[in-house]
Amino acid sequence: MAIQRSAALLVMALSISYFSMAFAISGTATFYTTYVPSACYGFQDQGVMIAAVSDPLWDNGAACGRMYRISCTGRTNDGVLQPCRGGSVTVKVVDRCPSPGCQATIDLSQEAFSQIADPAAGKINIDYNQ
Repeated sequence: MAIQRSAALLVMALSISYFSMAFAISGTATFYTTYVPSACYGFQDQGVMIAAVSDPLWDNGAACGRMYRISCTGRTNDGVLQPCRGGSVTVKVVDRCPSPGCQATIDLSQEAFSQIADPAAGKINIDYNQ
C-alpha cells in the first residue's frame, strides 16, 4: 500500500514538472545588483531571490509579488559558450525593468542569475513560467 502511494505521488510530481515546463515561455535574462528601493515594495527587504520584469510582464504593477520559475536554456552571445548551470530558480517580482533601458524579459538579482548561469555571460536565453 505504501509503495503504491509513493509511486502515485512520484508520477504526479513528474507530471506536474513536465507540464509546467512544457508550457514555459522563452525569453532572456540579465541581472542587477541594487535591490532597494523597488517599485513594488519601496525600501522593504524582499530577500535576494527577486527580479524586475520588462514592460510586457509588468502589467501596470500587477506583476508585483508574482513568482516565476526560470531556467537557463543557452547563450545570447559568444562571451561564455556554455553559461547554463542546470536547474531552475524561483524568484519574486519586486521591480520594473523599464524600456528602453531594459535589455531582457526578466532582470534577475545577481544571486538568482548565479544559480542558473555564469554571471560572466551577462545575458542568457531562458524559459520561464509563473
